[in-house]
Amino acid sequence: MSLHPQSIKPVPTETVRVAKAAFPKGNPYLTLRDELGPIFKDSDFEALFATRGQPALPAWRLALVTVMQFRENLSDRQAADAVRSRIDWKYLLGLKLTDEGFDFSVLSEFRKRLIENKQENLLLDKLLLCCRENGLLKARGQQRTDATRVLASIRKLNRLELVGETMRAALNELATVEPDWLTAIAPDEWYVRYERRVETYRLPTSQAKQDAYGQQVGEDAYYLLKCLEASDIANWQSLSKIVALKIVLERHYEYRADASGTPDTPRVRWKSKKELPRANAGIESPYDIDARFRSRYGVNWVGYAVNLSETCDDDQCHLITHVETTDASVHEAQRTAVIHQALADRDLLPSEHFVDSAYVSAEHLVSAQQQQIELVGPTRKNPSWQSKIEDGYDEARFDIDWAAETVTCPERKVSISWNPRVKLGHRAYVQVRFSKLDCSGCDAKERCTRSPQRSLSFLPQAQYKALERAREVHSSPEGKERYKRRAGIEGTLSQGVRGFGLRRSRYRGLAKTHLQNVAIGTAINIDRLVNYLNNVTTAKTRVSRFKALEAA
Repeated sequence: MSLHPQSIKPVPTETVRVAKAAFPKGNPYLTLRDELGPIFKDSDFEALFATRGQPALPAWRLALVTVMQFRENLSDRQAADAVRSRIDWKYLLGLKLTDEGFDFSVLSEFRKRLIENKQENLLLDKLLLCCRENGLLKARGQQRTDATRVLASIRKLNRLELVGETMRAALNELATVEPDWLTAIAPDEWYVRYERRVETYRLPTSQAKQDAYGQQVGEDAYYLLKCLEASDIANWQSLSKIVALKIVLERHYEYRADASGTPDTPRVRWKSKKELPRANAGIESPYDIDARFRSRYGVNWVGYAVNLSETCDDDQCHLITHVETTDASVHEAQRTAVIHQALADRDLLPSEHFVDSAYVSAEHLVSAQQQQIELVGPTRKNPSWQSKIEDGYDEARFDIDWAAETVTCPERKVSISWNPRVKLGHRAYVQVRFSKLDCSGCDAKERCTRSPQRSLSFLPQAQYKALERAREVHSSPEGKERYKRRAGIEGTLSQGVRGFGLRRSRYRGLAKTHLQNVAIGTAINIDRLVNYLNNVTTAKTRVSRFKALEAA
């Protein structure tokens, strides 16, 4: 398909007449077209299409349909039907009333082009650019960020189900691409063992039989891979289910040579649960190898995490400025710098960024300051036992002289050593020690240390000062009142989950899930822009009738 950008024509006269008559009190899509125009242009999507071939449908229309589809939580078929049948959609898309629309498969093809060209963020980027051009969005304002879970579109499997179903999935994939080869190497018992989907009620009940089944699946899988290595099948290592099988084998099995050391006779050992590496090292289903398991605040899920950032200035429309999707095992602390860089690339860095404690660290505070961002949020609590007892001598009670490189304890004893060190992950810190003689005879030793001498580990000066100031600011009454502005992002997440299907991925794979989340973020912005243009005020937090009596 080739794309030849053309100028976007006005809405046909007859479509305008019928639409205005059908919606005398206004309509979101009519308002959007009248106030902001079509938002997208064909030239925005030129990189997605070839320069030669059959002419493609106007890409700007497909982009709008994709956003409207997620705004109304429609399937591809329902969205294509809406283009044919709904007047408000025809108005926004600039179509004649008699336009027949297109086949629903075009939408999945358009999404595929976005993903293959790594342009998943294009929908949101172009809407934000349109808002900036119309004075609806500004940089260096206030923004807030939070994350929520996204469930993968897969069935949750236990350990035995996973290894058996992964082997079955690999066989089904090979049966599709190389049926003759697979028939020649597959033992007869495989047709019985991997005939049906692996489910708990079909598995052995005793622990010994379950271990034997797991061992048998591992031996079958290694035999299959050995046959593939000896075959002349091209690119078999890139088959998605074979990739999944290798990941599962690496986590759940141990490969050993036989007693004589000959590698041609493998001994496959089914690992016990205690021997398994961390969950982020393995997949949870062969049908989505990007999905991961995570437990947070007592909630367990398999899938992804999405971080949403939005503006929160009082005098501006609150718009989502960034959507960041990761697999569930990636902690929010790893995304702070990434989010700031993405906002910098859009020239939308905030002056104040409200986040929860997951996004705050000393390193992030310093790097944010270098970008002229004030990272506003609670810091993590001191985990030391001294901070949890009454009148304990925790780190905050020691005086640090950075110039002299000494530390003075609450009993006015001075440290005897100062050693800069580096942890794993290249994190710098300073370690100081006090004299055993001073500590052993100290009356406050029980409140200070359980070792013969007290030692302290703390961050370098810039990070230590930034963390100290952040704690001081957040603990003040003014800081607590100011931090209330972050709470609004919870409403945004709720809006995405309840109204736009943010909680569950429609698709499989990180790239497709991210594109869905970007489309949802763009759709939320469309809703908010229409309300802002129509002067609809933001709803306040609901208060029960009983609670309202307190103010009265």
